[in-house]
Amino acid sequence: MQATVATFEEGAGGTVLLDDGSTMSFDAEAFAASGLRHLRLGQRVRLELGPDGRVQRLTLPTLP
Repeated sequence: MQATVATFEEGAGGTVLLDDGSTMSFDAEAFAASGLRHLRLGQRVRLELGPDGRVQRLTLPTLP
């Protein structure tokens, strides 16, 4: 699933805007699992969801 970064605070997580217009939050652990150093507002990301439906990891759409 892909989304657009809506808010981001390093150490706290943030929110993304899904293509259907709904928002989803991610926590600091999901960001840490991404291996990324920073996110920009408006940046496209790919979401990996856990079995509970929460974001477990964010990646850039161009990375595997």
